[in-house]
Amino acid sequence: MTDFLDFLRFINTRLYDEKMPRLESIMMSANFSSLVGEFMNAGIPKYCKTLAKNTYHNGHPDMIPAGMFPGDSAQHAPEGIEIKASRYTKGWQGHNAEDTWLMVFVYDSNRVRDGLDNPRPFRFLSVLGADLVKADWLFAGRSATSRRTITASVKPSGYAKMNANWIYRASA
Repeated sequence: MTDFLDFLRFINTRLYDEKMPRLESIMMSANFSSLVGEFMNAGIPKYCKTLAKNTYHNGHPDMIPAGMFPGDSAQHAPEGIEIKASRYTKGWQGHNAEDTWLMVFVYDSNRVRDGLDNPRPFRFLSVLGADLVKADWLFAGRSATSRRTITASVKPSGYAKMNANWIYRASA
């Protein structure tokens, strides 16, 4: 998490020097959340040598046991951790309702819609993680005419597991 804060400080300092808005005020919310999650996914294995970033394009989960699969690449593995980042303290979504370890990095930061007048520093609020099962997800599906991406949302049972197994909580 410190690496991401250093990265964001570096980028935002350069943007400030060029009289440009901060990164989190430029990017669409979903893209910024993706950036935070991908940064965590790439960074955690530097500190935890038993995990590797899953190198399979859109492979699941995001991190897998190091060396378990050739090239640390698995389309779908039964072991590992799926990573999400969110501005929201609950209501997280994935693409499939399935048994998986889920780790969510909850943060606070500005958004594009906040404008540029009241910048507030990016900060991590919490990191929650737990081994969820299919029953902890609500599959949303979609109608035959919908173009919405199919999703599944973490149900209260999954949130309770994750909240009980918190990894980090910011001080008040």
